Amino acid sequence: MTADAMTTFEAVRERILTPAGLDLPDLSRALGASATAGSRLADLFFESKRSRTFRLEDGRVVGGSFQIDQGVGARLARGAQVAFAHSAALNPPALATLAEAVRALDGGEGGQVSVSPAAPTGGHQLYPAIDLDAAGDAAAWIAILDTVDRRARAADPRIVRVNAFLRIVDQAILVADLDGRVAADMRPTAQLFVDVVAESGGRRARGQAGLGGRHGAADLSEDRLAAMIAKAVGMAIVNLDARPAPTGTMPIVLGPGYPGVLFHEAVGHGLEGDHHRKKLSAFDGKLGQRIAAPGVTVVDDGAVPGSIGSLGVDDEGAPGQRTTLIEDGVLTGLLQDRLNAGLMNMRPTGNGRRQSYAHLPMPRMTNTFLVGGRDDPVDIVASVKDGLYATGFGGGQVDIVTGRFNFSTTQAWMIENGRLTAPVDGATLIGVGHEALKHISMVGDDPRLDEGVASCSKQGQHLDVAVGQPTIRIDQMMVGGAAS
Repeated sequence: MTADAMTTFEAVRERILTPAGLDLPDLSRALGASATAGSRLADLFFESKRSRTFRLEDGRVVGGSFQIDQGVGARLARGAQVAFAHSAALNPPALATLAEAVRALDGGEGGQVSVSPAAPTGGHQLYPAIDLDAAGDAAAWIAILDTVDRRARAADPRIVRVNAFLRIVDQAILVADLDGRVAADMRPTAQLFVDVVAESGGRRARGQAGLGGRHGAADLSEDRLAAMIAKAVGMAIVNLDARPAPTGTMPIVLGPGYPGVLFHEAVGHGLEGDHHRKKLSAFDGKLGQRIAAPGVTVVDDGAVPGSIGSLGVDDEGAPGQRTTLIEDGVLTGLLQDRLNAGLMNMRPTGNGRRQSYAHLPMPRMTNTFLVGGRDDPVDIVASVKDGLYATGFGGGQVDIVTGRFNFSTTQAWMIENGRLTAPVDGATLIGVGHEALKHISMVGDDPRLDEGVASCSKQGQHLDVAVGQPTIRIDQMMVGGAAS
């Protein structure tokens, strides 16, 4: 075991197992007691999570919270049948009771299985194994909100309202399974969001921005704060002059970074293994086939240093890793957890994720993005005679089975004769994910991930993810305007 792995494991053991009077032999006994004849997999997922939030509204901190969640979830699978139970109590008797409950839910037969855990894993260089709860008091975090409020108002006299939200999460996890694997991880998360309102001539407009990652307060640097504030203020000021969005089918240019959320929703979910196993994906049965235009490569990479979607190990103990989903337009991979990978005779890809110890893992995205191409972003915009350029998105809806989606923009401009002209308000992009992939004709050389503000919901489970892309041109897409 490496020094990093040992440090991470020891930190997690001292935080979760030791106070509960538990250690590795107790986990082995519980796994052995829960397993039954024909068990495909069995695991224990321990979690300790401390969350802080602070909310600023119009110059005042109006709310704050501190929440502690901890517990253990036990899973047992035979084929596609899964038995699952969880407990907030952490001690040897509670763990034994949990193992009995899972065994009873499974309904299998057989004697106790002998389990001998191997050396723990979990060391990595993706993000620091720090305890954010001990890294700063409330005053230090609140001072960040005060700075955001003051600087946003000073940026432009038309800013009349500033709201901000700060979220700090310190999560430690430990996974032990029937095959003797033990893995641990400590996942710090800090996110900051700002929402501003500008007013001029009786008209109001909003601007939003945020930043985040797997780090502490030190990484909310002066430069990052300044860029976030400038983005929110700039969006609000530009939107003061926005005119109603056009309607109809037209070329679309999507800016780099967060616009990748469109493909996260419209394409990424359709490439998760459980949707394929259940034949619920628009991409079902298309592995090895061309599903996108040449030059389109899509990757999910859970090992991007510092990114909010990264995982030292996933929630089944597998290391975060890079999986190519679409390569030069051809569907080459799926996102898999251990259960679905086994049922589909495929390998796990480190994408087994769960919201908490009280939830089952399932295949989920981490950092999902379109890889950069060779086109100059200036040339991409210049190639469009009449179309739309979008850099920000709000809410949207996606049908995983059909791939149909609609996304509202928060910032967009008209493109006229190859130049950005008037900002527009109320634009909605409407399309079908697998069709949109085929209409990508230019891929920029400016790839980037979002600023650390993306999130994802699936079957009621909410997780942090990252999305990204370079500037791209989609030759045709339906745009619905404010009146559509």
